[in-house]
Amino acid sequence: MDKHLQGGKAFGFLKSQQDVKLNSINEVFLTDPKYAEEEDLSSKLEMFKNKYMEFDLNDQGDIDMMGLKRMLEKLGVAKTHLELKKMMSDVVGGAARDTFCYTDFLNMMLGKRNSILRLILMFEEKGKDQEPKESGPPQRKTFSDLP
Repeated sequence: MDKHLQGGKAFGFLKSQQDVKLNSINEVFLTDPKYAEEEDLSSKLEMFKNKYMEFDLNDQGDIDMMGLKRMLEKLGVAKTHLELKKMMSDVVGGAARDTFCYTDFLNMMLGKRNSILRLILMFEEKGKDQEPKESGPPQRKTFSDLP
């Protein structure tokens, strides 16, 4: 990497490196016989990759406690520090780590066990599919509309 990249160029370079790394992990999951029966796996992995990249990642490309906290606040589901620690331990399988990587994230999203974080992220995806609400003033009611 050129040491003289500034601002957006350095950020773009790091994002492209991260994209290549995540794509290689996706390829491993596509060839894994454990997930062979998963239907539409490639599109799910692409969706999960995009979701993962929305998190505030640390220098190693992992999700840390504060990145998870900010993401959940953006979704309108603020959690306490203890709730976040429980979520993190659910994702990494009980290990005492404060970060989880993309592989842990995929294992959580594709695994059979439901974690709180998985349910929140899936609920957010369902909410995006709904039709947008009509804007403007409500329509006028008539007497025939009343019960």
